[in-house]
Amino acid sequence: MIQWPKANDVLGTVNRGNPAESGLCTLCRADCQGKCETFLSSMKGRKMLYPRDFGAVTAGSRNTCHVGVSYNSLRIQGYNYGAHGLPQGLSNSADDCIFPNVSVETEFGSEVKTKSRVPIMTGALGSTFIAAKYWESFATGAALVGFPIVVGENVVGVDKEAVIENGKIQKAPELDRRIETYLRYYDGYGAILVQLNVEDTRNGVAEYVIDKYGDKVIIELKWGQGAKDIGGEIQVTSLDYALFLKNRGYVVDPDPTKPEVQEAFKSGAIKSFARHSRLGYTDLASPGQVKENFMEAVEYLRKLGYKRITLKTGSYGMEALAMAIKFASEAKLDLLTIDGSGGGTGMSPWNMMETWGVPSIHLHSKAYEYAAILAAKGEKVVDIAFAGGLAREDHIFKALALGAPFTKLVCMGRSLMIPGFLGANVEGVLNPDRKEALNGNWDKLPASVSQFGMKAEEIFAGYYDVQEKVGADEMKNIPYGAIAIWTLADKLAAGLQQLMAGARKFSLGEISREDLFSANRETEEVTKIPFMTDVLDERAKQILNS
Repeated sequence: MIQWPKANDVLGTVNRGNPAESGLCTLCRADCQGKCETFLSSMKGRKMLYPRDFGAVTAGSRNTCHVGVSYNSLRIQGYNYGAHGLPQGLSNSADDCIFPNVSVETEFGSEVKTKSRVPIMTGALGSTFIAAKYWESFATGAALVGFPIVVGENVVGVDKEAVIENGKIQKAPELDRRIETYLRYYDGYGAILVQLNVEDTRNGVAEYVIDKYGDKVIIELKWGQGAKDIGGEIQVTSLDYALFLKNRGYVVDPDPTKPEVQEAFKSGAIKSFARHSRLGYTDLASPGQVKENFMEAVEYLRKLGYKRITLKTGSYGMEALAMAIKFASEAKLDLLTIDGSGGGTGMSPWNMMETWGVPSIHLHSKAYEYAAILAAKGEKVVDIAFAGGLAREDHIFKALALGAPFTKLVCMGRSLMIPGFLGANVEGVLNPDRKEALNGNWDKLPASVSQFGMKAEEIFAGYYDVQEKVGADEMKNIPYGAIAIWTLADKLAAGLQQLMAGARKFSLGEISREDLFSANRETEEVTKIPFMTDVLDERAKQILNS
């Protein structure tokens, strides 16, 4: 098993817990005081692209990518001549071919194109309480930067204030809050997606959203995710709330209606209840039946008025992967998010998350292969987003290149939540009267933050960029978590620009699989990306023998 190092002295980063392939801790806490790379990047932004203590150090790579099969065992090509995809108005002169001129804008969609300033989107932020607590930061940050955010499953179903009568939503205040928070700063880039699972479909979420928001919202069908192969879960610590969820039609474990369970809860033997969602397609037994059901669901959503529909699928296996790509393409969906095992979640059974499904790089490699089969037949392939344990700018480049030309976005979960936690914690310390409302977890700034200053203007490198966008008067309404998201996104974008410039690719559409090579033979076998010393070897020998 690969053991990822906990500390990187070059960047001055340390993982509090066990680090995963993404560079994040396996258990990411909202009250964490740092200081992983994503944590520090949420304050210092693009400065985290470089070794620390310039002028007093030299730095060297650990270069451990030759071990195992993962996104870290892919390497990025660099070229010593040429320039491709320069934005309009620029020449191939050395003065124009600079990394700040690289365009990282992207778009996705079938009939209606959705633009994004950076090729990232959030994972599904659903009924987990941590998503609700920090939503203002998540949504405001995504809207200001201009990338898509996803409202995950069950948001209406767990909302005590939501009113559902005869299967039709009359009131959904939490869902309204989530949508309206994003739309407040939406400027034409990005989008807000709302997921549908079995319970959401029964509760009439699609009908409610289209009636109230029209084509401002994208609807997303939910097949699964990489973290687990059962429905979404949350934990509740109130017997009354557990009974409420049971009455709403959810699976609650243990069953709070049983007298013996209630007694165990009162005595303290049971302290919490797990709420689960249902599996989909349980009454179907063949790909043909799934396709028929899926196409009917898409057609129904189109009749409701949805102009943009997407699909999220998990790491089930090759048959399900092929079905997702084929059916989404035939249905002319706007995006297919393919989530590999190795990502994260709010609450999944731990050993399930560790042992089920197809790891991201294996799943994504096959996704490219299957998409290419459809393209070779002349079929238009649905735009694709890759997800599953991706957090850094090199991950973004590699995922886009591995799935090129079909991949348009990289879906990132916990890495885009960390700045929301961080910002709320900082704001809670600097504005103690609002600490509870902000869900701040700190009583004072830890050294990992105070080393940069004691005011938001000092702590967040992106503060004045955000102020320039919204204006000085509006700045008082911007949560610090959103400023941190902006700052992290700026670091990811700048790092991506640098990697692209080194590959001589000045727009995202120019990125290809030829911009990668494998660091070991096993990765070559899995990805079909050639081994590093085999790439261009024949051309090299032609030069030598000329």
